[in-house]
Parts: sequence; C-alpha cells; structure tokens
Amino acid sequence: MLSTALVALDQTIVSTAVPSIVRDLGGFREFPWLFSVYLLAQAATVPVYGKLADQFGRKPLMYYGIGVFLLGSVLCAVAWSMPVLIVARGLQGLGAGAVQPIGMTIIGDIYTLRERAKVQGYVASVWGISSVIGPTFGGVFSQLLTWRFIFWVNVPLCLLAAVMLRRFSEKVERGHVKVDYAGAALLTVSTTLVVLGLLEGGHSWAWTAWQTPAIFGAAALTLVGFVLVERVVAQPVLPLWVFGSRTLRTTSALSLLVGGLILGLSSYVPTLGQDVIGASAIVSGFALAALTLGWPVSAALSGRLYLSIGFRATGLLGVSLAVAGSLVLALMDPAGSLWHVALGCLLIGFGMGWVAAPALVVAQSSVAWGERGVATATNMFSRSVGSAIGVAVFGAMVNAVVGDHPTAATLATGVHRVFIGILVLALAMGVLELFMPKRVSPPA
Repeated sequence: MLSTALVALDQTIVSTAVPSIVRDLGGFREFPWLFSVYLLAQAATVPVYGKLADQFGRKPLMYYGIGVFLLGSVLCAVAWSMPVLIVARGLQGLGAGAVQPIGMTIIGDIYTLRERAKVQGYVASVWGISSVIGPTFGGVFSQLLTWRFIFWVNVPLCLLAAVMLRRFSEKVERGHVKVDYAGAALLTVSTTLVVLGLLEGGHSWAWTAWQTPAIFGAAALTLVGFVLVERVVAQPVLPLWVFGSRTLRTTSALSLLVGGLILGLSSYVPTLGQDVIGASAIVSGFALAALTLGWPVSAALSGRLYLSIGFRATGLLGVSLAVAGSLVLALMDPAGSLWHVALGCLLIGFGMGWVAAPALVVAQSSVAWGERGVATATNMFSRSVGSAIGVAVFGAMVNAVVGDHPTAATLATGVHRVFIGILVLALAMGVLELFMPKRVSPPA
C-alpha cells in the first residue's frame, strides 16, 4: 500500500500544477509530454518487470522501482527547463513501471479471489486518499508555495516504503534467466514512435507531410519485428500466448481504454478550471479529485458486487455510470460551472472502479502463479499504453485548435473535443464488457 501510494499520488498531484509549471518554465505545447513520457517509460518497462518478477521474485524489483522513482522525483524538483523536467518525468516512469504492477502482483499472490474482494477496499483507500490530497496539494503548492514541492513530497514516501518493505519476505526458485533485450527495445521504440507522431503531428509538421507516414510506418515495422522476436526467443518479454487468451485480450483492451479516458480528463480538467472558467488551482484540484475519489470508493465495493452478480454485470453497471458522466461533460458549456465538471468526473470515476478493478482480478485469476506477473504486467502495460496514446491524441486535438497562443475561447473548444472523445471511449468499453466472463475459475 505504501509503494502504491507513490504512483497514486504522483498521477494526481502533477495535474493541477501544470499551469504553474508552464508559467515558470514555458512550453505549453510540450506539457502533454509531462504525462506521455512518464506513461511511455512506465508502459515500455512493465512487461520486462513482470517477467523478471516471475523469475527473480517480487521484492528485488520493488526495491529497484522505489529507488529509480526517488531519483526521478529529486531531478523533477530541481528541473530548470521543460525538457529537463520531461526527461526527469521519464525516469520517474521507469520506477513506477516496477512499483505499480509488482505491488498488484503481490496482492494476487497472498490473497485468494474471495479474499481480494475485501482487500481491494484497503488498496482502494490508497487511491482514495491520494485522489483527495493529490490534486489539493498540487493546487496548494503551486498557488501558495512552488510547484517543485509536489516532487519533494515523494522523497519521504519512497524512504518509508523502502524501510517497510524489509518486513516482507519471499522464497523464489530462481532458474536460468535470459532477458529479452531485443523484444524490450523494439517494444519501446514502437510505442515511442506512435506517441511522437500523435503529439507532434499537425504542429512540428503537417499531417499531410512526409513525416507522418514515415513515423507511423517505422512504428509498424518495429512492431512486426517485435512479434517476430517474441516468437523465437526462449523467454519473451511479452509472451504471445497472452494474446491467445480471450480473457486477457478483453481485460487488456478494457485497461487500454481506461488509461486513455482517465489521463485525458486528468490532463485537461485543471486547465479548463483555471484558464477557462477562472477558478483557482486549489478549486480546480477539487474538481479533479471528484474523478479519483469516486474510483476507489466503487473499487472497494466492486468485490462484493462481482462475487454476487458476476464480473460482466459489474462492468456493465460501471460503464453505464461512465457514459452518464461523459454525457454531463459533453453536453455542458465548457466555460460554465465547475460543479458540472466535478459531477461528470465523479460519475466517471465511480464507474471506472467497477470496470478497472474487476478486469485486473479476472486477468490475475485466469493464470497460474508462474504466469501471474506477466498477466498483471500485461494489464498494466495496456493501461499505460492507453494513457500515453490517450494523452497524445487528446493533446493533438487540443493543439489543433489552440496552437502556440492559447486563449480561453480556443481552450474551451479544445477541451470540449476531449469530452466528446471521453464519451466515445466509454461507449467502446460497453462493447468490450459483453465479452467479459461472468465468473472465473482459478487454474489448478
């Protein structure tokens, strides 16, 4: 729970400080990279960490993740330019790529399916506390002190988590390990090219320019190379059997959409509140907190719900709430009341708790212990990729309207487009939920 708090707090505390960071360092057009590079680094390394956790054990990888996250936080706090801050955020992402999935894997190791229905409440409380204090602290620090404190606050949390982790012991039979460096490199390059093309297209070059097909073509070629490598290596970083399981395909696709939806809102709700509606950073932080507050509350309740009515029905209920919240945002006047924004975010967050948490439990419960790290990492990888691509797509949508000189009117139009995209993602989740199993039986 302490380790999870590192990632949970960092995902919410940065959002409300973005306007202050841009005013200090400049680079409005580049600020989506603060989220994308973090998520990209996290996504590209999650499969590697998941595989190594199955081979070396969970604890060594968790120590590594905490240490790298700590180093990245310190560099973020002392950053003197937007490019330096973006690089430091990438280092944070490398650490978070180990912390979040391995923490969830440990929960899958030590609790049964029925026990996890209760334990989810404890884990969800971490996200709940972070959802409240994260955006609030981000607003307070950026408005009253300096945005740099949002990164310094990670230092004591990292040290405390590392000390507490010493109490955890595990016994792992370590065999001969061959790390799939080629697969990891190809996966990283492919994902990076996609995000680069989406973020910079339309600004650094026109969509019709030669750079667009060149970048996406290179991404497709490296992805093909990745698949070919994974078919022949002894210990693939992302085993292809994952894509042969209908359950894992469905849960991974859901996680992909969840990641894009949540980060799309997290990136632009604070900007809407401060630069369009005219609210303070603190008040805008509370609006975003409504999103991340509803999520852990419903996640804590989801265990009892899916044990009673099944995973599919639970997910469909969650999607219904998310669609309702998306409609509230899509139909509102972007320059209207922040209360409407908070209501839409609350409904979406509450719905996502009944979508994301059961999807992860289904993924973990469908495989044996030796495959649980890979299954968990695949789920987290999909969510991180969805977040990175979502931020890139929404960033391209907003930048196409705003350009290099944003105004309140152009920002309002751009954010409204984001809200329409959020509605589309929520509807797509409803289709995927139809393919979710009603129940799961853990393998022997």
